[in-house]
Amino acid sequence: MDLFFTMLVPCLMLAVAAAGLFRRVDVWGAVTDGARTGLKVSLSIMPPLVGLLTAVYMLRASGALDLLREALSPVLTAIGIPPETVPLLLVRPVSGSAALGVGAELIGTYGPDSLIGRTAAVMLGSTETTFYTIAVYFGAARIGKTRYAVPAALCADAVGFLAAAWAVRLIFGG
Repeated sequence: MDLFFTMLVPCLMLAVAAAGLFRRVDVWGAVTDGARTGLKVSLSIMPPLVGLLTAVYMLRASGALDLLREALSPVLTAIGIPPETVPLLLVRPVSGSAALGVGAELIGTYGPDSLIGRTAAVMLGSTETTFYTIAVYFGAARIGKTRYAVPAALCADAVGFLAAAWAVRLIFGG
């Protein structure tokens, strides 16, 4: 069985290359075009990612994030959300990349098997980058007014955060 998993990726790559050659596709050109596009995307998301992570770190360094966490701690604890996840709750609706950075920091600080680490991981998978998604889809459909979409999407994010915390506590205890 180990040999199967060891050879799975190389065999898939060989199959894709063979299919491309069979269809007379420039496989190497497609790979380099994909890599070029990936680098362009990486470069385009870096400024907002750096800006958002800088803002989160500035809020943390100034003590504002600690004050917010302390203020929200009784409410979050009462509804089952670890207060340490406040930065993730604030950043996730705005930027998936920044939220991934915050989630990685939470997991690095508290550990992947901790209640906070697991909750952060499930929250990342249970919620959406609301404002980005609305901008993309409404922009593609040329809709100028979002009306109730933003409040409804933020309510869905809140439910996702609650459900993530509940599911982690249900499955792993805590």
